[in-house]
Amino acid sequence: MKNGKQMTSSARACLSAGLVLLAAVAATPVTIVGGGQATAAEIKYIVNNMPVTSYDIERRVAFLRLQRRGGNVRELATQDMIDQTLRLQEMQRLNIDIPDTEIDAAYARFASNNKITPAQLDQALAQAGVTKAHFKEFIRSQIGWSRVLQARFRSTGQMTEQDAVQKMLQQGGQKPSATEYMLQQVIFVVPESERSQLGKRKREAQAMRDRFRSCETTREFAKGLLDVTVRDLGRVIEPELPPDWKKEITATSPGSATPVRETNRGVEFIGVCSTREVSDDRVAQMVFQSEQSDEKVADDMTKEYMAELREKAKIIQR
Repeated sequence: MKNGKQMTSSARACLSAGLVLLAAVAATPVTIVGGGQATAAEIKYIVNNMPVTSYDIERRVAFLRLQRRGGNVRELATQDMIDQTLRLQEMQRLNIDIPDTEIDAAYARFASNNKITPAQLDQALAQAGVTKAHFKEFIRSQIGWSRVLQARFRSTGQMTEQDAVQKMLQQGGQKPSATEYMLQQVIFVVPESERSQLGKRKREAQAMRDRFRSCETTREFAKGLLDVTVRDLGRVIEPELPPDWKKEITATSPGSATPVRETNRGVEFIGVCSTREVSDDRVAQMVFQSEQSDEKVADDMTKEYMAELREKAKIIQR
């Protein structure tokens, strides 16, 4: 969970299986059933009123086979899809939304890391019977789940500031410093029914972003524009930066703004008003807990969390 983006080791293994996936596709082509040969998807399970279909399970079977998974692959695929449904539901409950732009970027990075284009990855996934849509939904669930775990860790794994400092000193460390950011968020609101206006709104946001020099003038710039929200985010220490904006914020100098991004709210950018280095017990607490949040902790937390979700869920086999 470092930097708010750490996945479980099993999730990372799945996402890093690209070379194996492509080699498998090349060696043993799989023809996806389509056209007149397609059969209607059957609902196999109802998970808290959400269906898991035979089509979903078949796509996951193909995905697991490309990873050379052993055992009863169909049963593993079935349980995977039930778990994924539960994870997506928990993301929704916690209002964790992963925008399509972030999914597309992760998909493109996956292709680039394997030295192919996104179009070639589309073809490989279709040929294997996985499909682009299924893989993207898998990516969405993994990114979102890492943020669910982060929220759980913050709520249940906290130690006092004094405890964190004491543990650091015991381990021979020194009290760390961190960058504190003064931030301002600018949102060009685009309702769902008006998403065709995204291009126009993005140009407007880009023009305003290019003029950004300080947080004092933002509201003045916004006065003549329709449906523009300016939010002062206040002072945020680097470990607490929003995970989906962290890379852009840390790369932005004071008096500048992050690149413009499409989100589920419309088009946004974040202005960096100022920065400063701070060193106190609260920083030590966050840094120490971040360093202790390794893969084993994440995997153990996932097992416990999923057991809770399954126990509370209403899962009906059809």
